[in-house]
Amino acid sequence: MSGCLTAAADFGIMPENDGRRIFLKNSEFQSRRITRAYRQTINANPDIVFPLLCPVREAEWLDGWQYDMIYSESGLVEEGAVFRTSHEGEDDTIWIITKHNPRTLEVDFTRFTNNSRTCVLKIAVSPKDSDSSYVEISYTYTGITPEGNDFIDDFTEDSFLEAVTFWERSMNYFLKTGERLKRA
Repeated sequence: MSGCLTAAADFGIMPENDGRRIFLKNSEFQSRRITRAYRQTINANPDIVFPLLCPVREAEWLDGWQYDMIYSESGLVEEGAVFRTSHEGEDDTIWIITKHNPRTLEVDFTRFTNNSRTCVLKIAVSPKDSDSSYVEISYTYTGITPEGNDFIDDFTEDSFLEAVTFWERSMNYFLKTGERLKRA
């Protein structure tokens, strides 16, 4: 048994294995997971788009975006940077940039909202043509409490599409006008 499983056994919590996951017998909580993905079309080449996928730069183009940078050597997006966001009615969300690769135009964020959920956000930028880019986005949420599972239940395809298409319109508006698109 691994160290964690040995420790669990020491406390009388015996693991069960279904071949993919290990369940602890005394836990009645069943975590749920959902992944949603979308491809944006942004009207600029990847060299312009990719640097905007940064918590600092996002405040330039996404109305309502607020963050608190906890750690970044450069002050901008970089692998290992940590920042926080707040949303009314729930604990702060801590974000860690787990991948930032300007060569492959990929950035991954791992988010943790205490007493609720985790999220892995993966973004990849690629050229569509000489003047536009595709931005592939996927969010994978995992409930870590019943409240997190409730969040997943409410994270409908419609609510997801509303968020990512506003993001798409906002970035395109910013690239055209230099201003933020106001939320309705």
